[in-house]
Amino acid sequence: MAITEIRCTGISDLDRIAGELISLFPTKRIFALSGSMGAGKTTFIQALCRQLQVVDVVNSPTFSIVNEYLTVEGKSVFHFDLYRIKKAEELLDIGYEDYFFSGSYCFIEWPELAADLIPDECIYISINVDESDQSRLFTIGGFRG
Repeated sequence: MAITEIRCTGISDLDRIAGELISLFPTKRIFALSGSMGAGKTTFIQALCRQLQVVDVVNSPTFSIVNEYLTVEGKSVFHFDLYRIKKAEELLDIGYEDYFFSGSYCFIEWPELAADLIPDECIYISINVDESDQSRLFTIGGFRG
């Protein structure tokens, strides 16, 4: 898969970038987001959910591992935050396959903590902060945690 890079110069760019990402991969449903703490993973997932017309409040599932949101059409969107898992097997306990293979959108923060369980068809997004101007560089595709 070719690597695409998109520079985000401010929060106002996020909805446009989220729309582009969904348009680039119309049949993909699993997206994994990597980046340092505070890089904007959750904020970008909020933008993705706006593009998908999620009606629920979107926030980080840090302690619950996964949140389910509904779209205006009643479709499920799943948001994983793996930051607090100690071992990948914890995903087995919550039945991760039911989510990942449901056909619903799944957004995964900190995927490197369970890289072996993430399906191969996943789209990887790396968010890197440019310290000189606080912009973000989104690198999409070709990255595997």
